Amino acid sequence: MAIDAGTTGVRSVVVDEEGTVVDLAYRELTQHFPRPGWVEHDPAEIWAAVQATLAEVGSRLAGSAVAALGVTNQRETAVAWDRQGGPLGPAIVWQDRRTAERCDQLQRHGHLPLVRSRTGLVLDPYFSATKFAWMLAEGGLAERVPASRLCLGTVDAWVLWQLTGGPRGGVFATDVSNASRTLLFDVTALRWTEELCDLFGVDPASLPEVRPSCGRFGTVDADAVGVPTLAGVPVSGVAGDQQAALFGQCCFTPDTAKVTYGTGSFVLANVGETFVVPPEGLVTTVAWDLGDAAGPAPRLSYALEGSTFVSGAAIQWLRDQLGIIERAEDLGPLAGSVADSGGVTVVPAFTGLGSPWWDPHARGAVTGITRGSGRAQLARAVVESIAYAVRDMTDAMTAAVGRDLAELRADGGAAAMDLLLQLQADQSNTTVARPHSIESTALGAATLAGLAEGVWGSLDELAGLWRPEAVFTPSADRVLADLAHAGWLRAVERSRGWATG
Repeated sequence: MAIDAGTTGVRSVVVDEEGTVVDLAYRELTQHFPRPGWVEHDPAEIWAAVQATLAEVGSRLAGSAVAALGVTNQRETAVAWDRQGGPLGPAIVWQDRRTAERCDQLQRHGHLPLVRSRTGLVLDPYFSATKFAWMLAEGGLAERVPASRLCLGTVDAWVLWQLTGGPRGGVFATDVSNASRTLLFDVTALRWTEELCDLFGVDPASLPEVRPSCGRFGTVDADAVGVPTLAGVPVSGVAGDQQAALFGQCCFTPDTAKVTYGTGSFVLANVGETFVVPPEGLVTTVAWDLGDAAGPAPRLSYALEGSTFVSGAAIQWLRDQLGIIERAEDLGPLAGSVADSGGVTVVPAFTGLGSPWWDPHARGAVTGITRGSGRAQLARAVVESIAYAVRDMTDAMTAAVGRDLAELRADGGAAAMDLLLQLQADQSNTTVARPHSIESTALGAATLAGLAEGVWGSLDELAGLWRPEAVFTPSADRVLADLAHAGWLRAVERSRGWATG
């Protein structure tokens, strides 16, 4: 089984020995926007959604034994809680921009080279460290709770602690993939680094123990979860959602790549067991550490990554704020009802721009509107924006490695949209393959846990389970595709630096 504690909701998923998702329960999470640029979640609501979805799928297990449980999560989101109690305030979501000025300040003071060399990341409010620092200073945690009781972690650490007993002895730990997204973790030494903790004002005593992604973290506490059939089940796999999706897509060898269309879009390419200096516009992150379960495969893998912050969130915007669609599933047919967007371009920089721009001050823009622009054109422009933003990342990756990506394996909710995947193949000029199950994130967490507990014996065995459901190849005229992308880049330029005037 796997718990996928994502940005817009929580899933609990059951996976069989063939790597097939056989059951799923889902609860949507409330998004809180207390000020412009701020995005928050309620940690108690996240945990309640975990309990509810586990109870739902647990009630349908019909006596089947659960070999292992994996956890995957929205990365970078910062949670603070008391070891003797519960949450100490809202979780600050990865999309949150409140610490943009602090990141600018650190960059002006010359700290970017240190951050880049130790973490593979950039100074951006996307990552966890400035969120933790804000909680300590502006949120007053430094005065309210002693460091010996204060827990600062990402969502995986919060869920794992609760799963294994919470204040009754829960395990306070994370894995290397999530730790590598905090700006506090040395990705070559694989440890919290005192120099970066000092820079951001975070006491290492408040941070979780860092362990391999694959291996036993603890066991499920039945009283905490409220599902007797899960009592004692080992929690044996933890990974950030994008690394879990890379694993679930069986991208085990260098240069294999995936794109996940979730709340944002994320492109990861496996670059092997040696840290790669990140090129301009991209980051290098730890993909996973397989620990003792690695067998003949490399224990450690790194990934080159590009991240754009709004994809599925733009679909929600069309549905919830504008009322252009009633359900997310309506977007594909509406967008496909017109041959093009009629010159309309949407740049959904609602929370800034990620790769390759890294501009927290960018804001959303809609350009090219005419009197003939309607619902279908705006819907089409949103779908195109997702493909264009991913092309920006794949272009940066191919420039960095000096060759085209052979294939892009697609997952996430929007990957069900044929129109999007064909646009992606045309824009990125590569084959895009959609697997039979697009729940790759949960599948990755489940298979990490199953590998640790011997359900599967090797990466080769897992790779044999992956099969495509649909394949999309480039078919558009290259000149026309490039002209359309050039229009997108013009619109992006108009969105940049907006919040700072």
